[in-house]
Amino acid sequence: MLVDFNTLPEESRVWIYQANRSFTDEEIVELESKIDTFITNWTAHGSDLRSGYLIKYKRFIVFALNQNLNKATGCSIDASVHFVQQLEKDYNVDLMDKMNVSYKQGDFIAYKTLLDFKKMAKEKAVSKNTIVFNNLVINIAEFNENWEVPASESWHNRFLN
Repeated sequence: MLVDFNTLPEESRVWIYQANRSFTDEEIVELESKIDTFITNWTAHGSDLRSGYLIKYKRFIVFALNQNLNKATGCSIDASVHFVQQLEKDYNVDLMDKMNVSYKQGDFIAYKTLLDFKKMAKEKAVSKNTIVFNNLVINIAEFNENWEVPASESWHNRFLN
């Protein structure tokens, strides 16, 4: 069951998929339609999953699920993964690779491999104050507080001197 992301409780589970490029405005309209359809029909053992989503910075797709009503099961999680994999094919974009880092450079969102990010940290091209996206957050409360943070407050800190 599709609901507004902002109406979901803070303990709702989140999954964040970061794209290796920005989506165009036209692609975002299509994405929203496809995601609306997917979430409207997303179930766990026949029960509706009360879910919402956001598309942030034309790069991040964030799914949220109110698990107080019905929890995601292996099958429903598999369905969401298959859906995201289909989006990757449809838009020729990488959404599943968790070994990449997105961070802010002014108003621009940069995307680097973890290896390149480590190298940039060593060369001081990024710092503890660089705003990074911590895609490891697990619920809406963490998403709101700890998703977009200085590198010093994220797991990225281990690469900074």
